Amino acid sequence: MDLHERQQFDLLLQLAVERYVERLEQRNEGAENALLRLRTNPEGEGVWLGRFVDAVFQDFILNTPDGAAFVLRALPTHKIAAPAAGTVEAMLRAMSMNAFGDLLRRKTEEELERRIGYQAVVPASVGQE
Repeated sequence: MDLHERQQFDLLLQLAVERYVERLEQRNEGAENALLRLRTNPEGEGVWLGRFVDAVFQDFILNTPDGAAFVLRALPTHKIAAPAAGTVEAMLRAMSMNAFGDLLRRKTEEELERRIGYQAVVPASVGQE
């Protein structure tokens, strides 16, 4: 993958993580709940990882053979499960969505952990005067 393509992929991933984290925090009443639910059931209520990945692929026109190839070229060493047999186009799309979804989940977990770690802790004695 050329450097300019790698840069575009990294920006796309960063944008997707930011949007997903924002939605998860809103839907799940904070970063801690969001992280727990993402780890427990990525397709569960208020998390819907697969739906989000599908929306990203549509919004950024990655749901084409060329778009899928772009994602797969960015993740050449990423391990994924083999998709069900089908057309080349369907298999490329499934592989790229699985790989991107897995990476998005991991990066989202990292970002939620970071946010949890940086939350301001207010001592119990503050404001009790």
